[in-house]
Amino acid sequence: MSGIIAQNSGRHTGLIKASSSGTAVWNLIKTYTASDDANITFVQGTDGVDFSAYDMFIFKFINIHAATDTANFEVNFRDEDTNYDAQKTTHYFRAYHNEAGDSNAFGRKDDQDVANSTAVQNLAYQMGGDADACLSGELKLWHPSSTTYAKNFGSRVTYMHTSDEVHDAFMGGYMTQDDPSKGIDGVQFTMSSGNIESGQISCYGIA
Repeated sequence: MSGIIAQNSGRHTGLIKASSSGTAVWNLIKTYTASDDANITFVQGTDGVDFSAYDMFIFKFINIHAATDTANFEVNFRDEDTNYDAQKTTHYFRAYHNEAGDSNAFGRKDDQDVANSTAVQNLAYQMGGDADACLSGELKLWHPSSTTYAKNFGSRVTYMHTSDEVHDAFMGGYMTQDDPSKGIDGVQFTMSSGNIESGQISCYGIA
């Protein structure tokens, strides 16, 4: 592995500088290490998080392990309220291949979509609970402090499904708030059942 991320592997603070070629600057804002946590939450004004400081944020997931089998890894957003229930519309695709090598598919999973709903959005569904099962990937959030436009977001994760399949899952969407002048000031990651047993989630602001 090479590039900005490789140069800063294992670092939890500080500015990640781009090369002189003029590529993007990644600013590591905060890394949380899970230890059987009910949620991992990034909140405006806490631990250096400022959702108005950048037009783009990336959340990196490293070896996320679910405490219970078949749990879904979820995200939801707060829009200047006390609850993580911002309205959103999304779509979800996935490709999979099983360990036996005799089953595979790619396609839409409309049962993982939300349509103008405050419900949580699954980034992965039915994660495996085996000791070696985990999830890695990222979620991108664009211009969360906008008071004019819908806030777009998207994710890609790879993980071990409970059926001993590798899943490569894609999700994209935007906020469908009744009042788009409200910015997004909190991002929360949870499991549909049980806790986030281990793993890391890092938040970067992209300049």
